[in-house]
Amino acid sequence: MFFSIASEAMRRVLVNHAVARQTEKRGGSWSQVTVSLLEVEASDSNEGDAAVLDLDRALTALAMIDPQQSRVVELRYFGGLTIEETASAMNLSIATVKREWATARLWLKRALQADENVP
Repeated sequence: MFFSIASEAMRRVLVNHAVARQTEKRGGSWSQVTVSLLEVEASDSNEGDAAVLDLDRALTALAMIDPQQSRVVELRYFGGLTIEETASAMNLSIATVKREWATARLWLKRALQADENVP
């Protein structure tokens, strides 16, 4: 339960920070942000903030389709849990977590790539 709450809180902190930075008129101190889960690289702080917000939107959309996969991503990516720790926290088998993790990553990657192609 703790890791579940912590990972959700970390996601909210990152999203809130990105939103706040996008509303600022001045530049920031970040020169590059990498969302390694989906291999999305940003060359400046505005792109990095946009990548975090895009990931949040995609993860929210995934949660509407498959809440379990969304939870796995939150625990693994934002909470930093291993496959085994995620399985324990969610009371799932390791094989199920591996499958959900792989499927969710693929779905998110496709969703983010589709967003890039929209003018």
